[in-house]
Amino acid sequence: MKIILVFLFIAPFALPARAEKDYSSFDSATPAETKSRFAMLDDVRILANGLLQLGHGLKDFVHKTKGQMNDIFQKLYIFDRSFYELSLQTSEIKEEEEQLRQTTARLQINNEEIKNLSQEMNLKIEDLIQNKIQLQEKVWGLEDKVTKLAITQPSVQETKEISSLKAFVEQQDNHIKQLLKIVEDQHMQLDRQHNQIMELEDKLNHIELQELAENSFTEEPAEPEAVPFPVRNATAVTYRSDGATPDCTALYNSGMQSSGVYTIKPNGSEAFDVYCEMKFGSSWTVIQNRVDGSLDFNQTWEAYANGFGDLNEEFWLGLNKTYSITKQGDYILRIELQDWKDNKRYIEYAFSLGGPETGYTLQLSRISGSIPNALPEQTELRFSTADHDVDIINDFNCPENYLGTSWWHSECEETNLNGKYVAPRSKGRLDRRKGLYWKPKKGRYYLLKSTKIMLHPTDLKSFD
Repeated sequence: MKIILVFLFIAPFALPARAEKDYSSFDSATPAETKSRFAMLDDVRILANGLLQLGHGLKDFVHKTKGQMNDIFQKLYIFDRSFYELSLQTSEIKEEEEQLRQTTARLQINNEEIKNLSQEMNLKIEDLIQNKIQLQEKVWGLEDKVTKLAITQPSVQETKEISSLKAFVEQQDNHIKQLLKIVEDQHMQLDRQHNQIMELEDKLNHIELQELAENSFTEEPAEPEAVPFPVRNATAVTYRSDGATPDCTALYNSGMQSSGVYTIKPNGSEAFDVYCEMKFGSSWTVIQNRVDGSLDFNQTWEAYANGFGDLNEEFWLGLNKTYSITKQGDYILRIELQDWKDNKRYIEYAFSLGGPETGYTLQLSRISGSIPNALPEQTELRFSTADHDVDIINDFNCPENYLGTSWWHSECEETNLNGKYVAPRSKGRLDRRKGLYWKPKKGRYYLLKSTKIMLHPTDLKSFD
């Protein structure tokens, strides 16, 4: 293109010079030929202008094409990301389907075992009925012979036959007792199999997405008293009291009536900070607060003994500090729960907490509440973590997903307010091995969004 443009630029200058030379050499050239040459030069110039306009048009076309190509590449990138996310969701669905297939297969195997046991039991019952008929016939024959003996003196041969019949009757009686015991054992085994199937069916009914609505508190009676449930307290202030107060209730009675972080000093203990929740005309000492999963509660035994987290956000006060408060007298333990539909419930216990030498053993007795109890009562509950006293759970032969939970245990209970914080997925089944759950022994699961555990003395006079 550049060569053509140069040529077109030089051509008008070259042509007149040649024309002058030709004019001097050939005087006979006519005016018509000169006009023809100028006409050709005009055509060339017109052609050059057309080529320039064509070049500009091609350049604009290339720019537009590049812009369209960039848009196409961006849409392809968005499509690839969407396809990748869809693949991940598909993989999760396949994994969940595989788990459901395995559970269904186990149910089918259990059903087959029950059918086989039922068939065996029916056969043995039929044998028992036949033996009973035979025994009745022999008893009737024996009664006839006894009647004859009452009339006539039996001979030696008849006496032997009577003894033989008595031995046979005793043998048949023992055999019948054994068969009855076998039938009873099989009934018990069938009952156990039936209970296992019912439990499996109950678990299958709780693992689908629609269960999120059923895992809320909407069907339970509402709490009669207002329970403030702050998610975060970003403006909380730490207060320092001059005197040595044993807990938050004593602080409230001394005039400190705003929720926040305060310093207390239980009897026989060093001073430390706690979060005091002012409510119901008194103050409660908060020992656990979970609101958004910002703090990892998968901690060691030492961390749970000493405490961790931010008192203005999520935290665990510590078993040592909690024990130093509760050993001063009798306290109420209050647990406040909130589900993912922002429904709130509570439960209160009278309780006792042992010291380090007992592994912080907890004993509970329910007082009141607006949700069914999910913690064993009148039972010693030992606190365990993944690195300490994990044999507590192993002793009960619990499933593998119960291991490593930092909580008070006595059996394979599924309630654990210190578990991993997991929000429910928009699609897919709920996984009971993850998240915060409140699970009564005879009841459904309650999937929780936030929890709070607080203490309050039962005898206020001891702190006046």
